[in-house]
Amino acid sequence: MIRTLTLAAAILTPVAAFAQDLPTAPYLPLSMATQAAQTAVEACSAEGYNVSVAIVARSGVTKVILRADNAGPHTVGSSTGKAFTSASMGRDTTGLAGFIGEKPENGGLRDMDSRLVIQAGGLPIKIGGALVGGIGVGGAPSGAIDETCARAGLDAIGAE
Repeated sequence: MIRTLTLAAAILTPVAAFAQDLPTAPYLPLSMATQAAQTAVEACSAEGYNVSVAIVARSGVTKVILRADNAGPHTVGSSTGKAFTSASMGRDTTGLAGFIGEKPENGGLRDMDSRLVIQAGGLPIKIGGALVGGIGVGGAPSGAIDETCARAGLDAIGAE
């Protein structure tokens, strides 16, 4: 029995040491996601707009949703879709909408995934050059205002 345990330990020790040295992929910590969302809601609220803000991880999984008091019922879905689109495509939704508008042959991108929302207000979240998620804001009277509030959220956490 002791021989078996000693042999197992000798075999597994290099594997365990190697596993500890593997690099970890960049990710968006919940605390940062929450701070970005809260700042974006506050930025829009300061201008009199009741919005929802969604933050998704790089995988597209929702990490945070904040809905301001009196924000419209549609704002949760639009903010989540914008965040998902930015994380999935790695680009801002304003630029993506323009890309499709300028090249109608790319219109099929709209139908690629039912979760995509290609309207202004979604930004990719990059930390240290790595894409770690997306932020989406929905509910202001224009996508440009949604995007400005999203940018305030990213600035609050030092994201690109």
